[in-house]
Amino acid sequence: MKLGLSLGYAGASIAEALPLVQHAERVGVDSLWAAEAYGSDAVTVLAYLAARTERIKLGSAVLQMPARTPANTAMTAMTLDVLSGGRVLLGLGLSGPQVVEGWHGVAYGKPLGRTREYVEIIRRVIAREAPLEFAGEHYRIPYAGPDATGLGKPLKSILHPVRPSIPIYLAAIGPRNVALTGEIADGWLPIFYSPDREAIVTEHLDAGLRSAGRDPSQLDIAATVMVAAGDDVAACRDRLRSFFALYIGGMGARGRNFYFDLASRYGFEGDAVTIQDAYLAGRKDEAAAAVPDALIDEMALVGPLDRIVDRLEAWKASRVATMVLGTSQPEVLERLQAAL
Repeated sequence: MKLGLSLGYAGASIAEALPLVQHAERVGVDSLWAAEAYGSDAVTVLAYLAARTERIKLGSAVLQMPARTPANTAMTAMTLDVLSGGRVLLGLGLSGPQVVEGWHGVAYGKPLGRTREYVEIIRRVIAREAPLEFAGEHYRIPYAGPDATGLGKPLKSILHPVRPSIPIYLAAIGPRNVALTGEIADGWLPIFYSPDREAIVTEHLDAGLRSAGRDPSQLDIAATVMVAAGDDVAACRDRLRSFFALYIGGMGARGRNFYFDLASRYGFEGDAVTIQDAYLAGRKDEAAAAVPDALIDEMALVGPLDRIVDRLEAWKASRVATMVLGTSQPEVLERLQAAL
């Protein structure tokens, strides 16, 4: 198992995170990952860090597919890959209807079909085997709509990539999306992963792998794991409660929250309802307090470093190949890398 470092929505604070990133590279952490929502973008952050590192892989977790055309995403990934010497891991995600329609101003549409076409177009652009042509339900390249000029023609990238393919990771939560990931992606970026009950989510991944005739070893499970290290286990849990409450209670709308659904599938449905009710009513502290200790202990790493290292055994025995640590503590990276 390899380690990664999650920077989250780094934004303007990225200069402050640079020493942590450089420490991660020194101790042998394999990858770093930057996110975007409706503030800072991930690409600028990764470009900044590419110029200040030498070996660590550069992952997007994730680039929002509705925010960019697939050709634009391919151009961006190829450019960053050239500038970094082939270090890019292209993590993609759909985001949710609130952000897609409320921020980007485009229809959420049919996410599964759109994802399949999006990934295929990116791969064709990067492979650069022929001028780009694609005729799908969601994308037609060259564009051939009723308002087309008729002047569009198939094009091939004028940038020569440093490799014929870039690993594509998908952030998927729902069963059908996870199955699609197993079918078409190089990696999976799950959140709220339980090494103790992973079969609840990997059964869908395996269904997708089987449908494509693929072996599980062909796909990297890169799970984000939040970490709070310290002598007081209860205090460490408290540092993470607001994170879990935000996702379970506040991401999306009632009846359309993928994280709520995931917590429920893990058996925390009653707790999830309590968290969501409080969060959506504006009682965020109450929502955080309702996050159960068992959920945090199962899906995060908390407490003294010795306790965290002991818990690492469960993760090593799981199917997770890359543990992406959500931490700002350099001693966590150093100790866990040494333990591995």
